[in-house]
Amino acid sequence: MIRRCLAFLLAAGLGLAAARPVAAVEVTISCGALGQELELCRDGAEAWARQSGHSVKIVSVPNSASERLALYQMMLAGAAPQIDVYQIDVVWPGILGHHFIDLKPFSRGAEARHFPAIIANNTVDGRLIAMPLYTDAGVLFYRRDLLEKHGRAVPSTWEALTETAAAIQQAERAAAPPGSQPLWGYVFQGRAYEGLTVNALEWVAGSGGGTILDAQAHVTIDNDRARAALARAGGWIGRIAPEGVLTYTEEEARGLFQSGNAVFMRNWPYAWALAEGEDSPVRGKVGIAPLPREPGDAPTGVLGGWNLGVSRYSRHPAEAAALVMYLTDTAEQKRRAVVAAYNPTLPALYEDPEVLKANPFFRTLFPTFSGAVARPSLAAGSKYNRVSNAFWTRVHGVLAGRQQADPALEGLAQDLRRIGRRGW
Repeated sequence: MIRRCLAFLLAAGLGLAAARPVAAVEVTISCGALGQELELCRDGAEAWARQSGHSVKIVSVPNSASERLALYQMMLAGAAPQIDVYQIDVVWPGILGHHFIDLKPFSRGAEARHFPAIIANNTVDGRLIAMPLYTDAGVLFYRRDLLEKHGRAVPSTWEALTETAAAIQQAERAAAPPGSQPLWGYVFQGRAYEGLTVNALEWVAGSGGGTILDAQAHVTIDNDRARAALARAGGWIGRIAPEGVLTYTEEEARGLFQSGNAVFMRNWPYAWALAEGEDSPVRGKVGIAPLPREPGDAPTGVLGGWNLGVSRYSRHPAEAAALVMYLTDTAEQKRRAVVAAYNPTLPALYEDPEVLKANPFFRTLFPTFSGAVARPSLAAGSKYNRVSNAFWTRVHGVLAGRQQADPALEGLAQDLRRIGRRGW
């Protein structure tokens, strides 16, 4: 991993650059690794450059969040000035926060307009170390046409999803022509990485099993409902989910669903705009709902999203902060929502007619976005990566059939107590 990170670091100078007028400084930014997210970042940064008279260079970084974090840690530990503005995951403030400046002197109170939970997440020791770029929460995508064809309701519990996915999968396969691509009931992010931590926490929370650590960093994962949730998920593999799901990230899951070969998919809302694209085989056939949970419970999508912070080692902190405030303000968040279904962190935009026209599901899923389940990154602090790695490793073992849920969670609880033995 370090070798790959060094390769990205050496290549950083080859990033995309905005056209340079006569500018006072050049601000470098890491935001988006590839595809549409990178294009949105570039367009917004270039708009700021034209407005401000400065120039912007976008630095290439790994697409993998784990590799990107390793690169960031290496650069920041060496006080490297090559990146002024870092795009950081919602679970990284506790890990990286001491490397970023306090944005409060530059925000003019703008943070008060964003979701309070995200601002609290981005505040470390009283310092606002990042501003929200967009938020995320896991949601359930479903084939509206197939549910209507088979007279099925959108499942509201994991048991109902399991049964509905199996029934539609069986019926569709029985009627399919010989040699056709098999339809699967459910796809998700099953690779051993941070995405599996998110998925598994949604299964556990949506089954009444709580979270991994509580707010005081006490281990809570080893309980009967969490065991039942993981045992159920292990039973999906080869039954309603392909064995290949054990290697899937967001894009592999989206690829199978968007090709028309899955009934349900767990993903982030960005997949909506792509599923509704002109060349999408499932255009007009897709619906979105909250993820399954126990009756009466609040939505259980896990909080995701990305933020922008300014490095303490930046040579141009004031200009970098101005770029951050521009990219996270109302106009840019609205543009990203309309063009690509990126969820705003500004509640007011969930009532904006243009945003709702482009993303009609925003209105019904607002409680999911505003009250998503948080990973225990603040409780675990700098040890969060070790906590998450231990969790996803044990869960992947259950999915792959290497271990039963009971001993897996017993072992996980021991792992976590060992990680926190000397304090969090």
